[in-house]
Amino acid sequence: MSNIPVAVQMYTLRQECEQDFVGTLKKVAELGFDGVEFAGYGGLTAKDVKALLEEFGLQAAASHVPLNELENNLGGVIEDQKVLGSKYIVCPYLLPDHRNEEDYKKLISFLDQAGETCRSEGITLCYHNHDFELERLSDDRMALETIFDDTNRENVKAELDVYWLTKAGQNPVEWVNRYQNRTPLIHLKDMTKDAEQFFAELGTGGVDIEAILNIGGKAGVQWWIVEQDLTRRSPFESIEISRNYLKKIGIM
Repeated sequence: MSNIPVAVQMYTLRQECEQDFVGTLKKVAELGFDGVEFAGYGGLTAKDVKALLEEFGLQAAASHVPLNELENNLGGVIEDQKVLGSKYIVCPYLLPDHRNEEDYKKLISFLDQAGETCRSEGITLCYHNHDFELERLSDDRMALETIFDDTNRENVKAELDVYWLTKAGQNPVEWVNRYQNRTPLIHLKDMTKDAEQFFAELGTGGVDIEAILNIGGKAGVQWWIVEQDLTRRSPFESIEISRNYLKKIGIM
């Protein structure tokens, strides 16, 4: 397995961040993670966050930025990434009323244009999936296929989420292989084996995490990102279990 760094998506620790953003970053570093993927900056400026990253020995793997902010303040978002040392901006989610076919066409056009702007500034724009993008459109293609196939591969990259692909009945390995060298970021997430299909700590569920890890180097993955949307124990305990699994199999 290639020596690909491992980050935590800070959305996993959103409640902890609300209570103590600085202390949460410090704890992530103490757990041995290489970096973090941001979902907000705790009310701090990018400059202040960069100072914290340097203090704790962390890297900014990427930043999730809501679509409306990308549409209305792309220049500011790009400048923040430059300050943070982050090379990736991620469009993380589409609201339910923006998931019709016409909206996907508008999204594709925007992502292509915004991605070109980002690329000219040395930043890469990625799109992050859930399960709803695996629904088929009128041409029988899945929405996620349409997003990637109808955008310039140099302008728009993928942040594939292996949990949501699995939940939608897809094989994550097939998707990573299909979009080889277009998947710099991968969300590592496991799923319980029961009918509930709840979010699980890595190595405790039914997603074949090792099969995904085994193709990371060949696929051009730059960051593995641990995320657990919901946990049944404390989020810190959950990411520590996931960390221990990654250490056991030689990833960390």
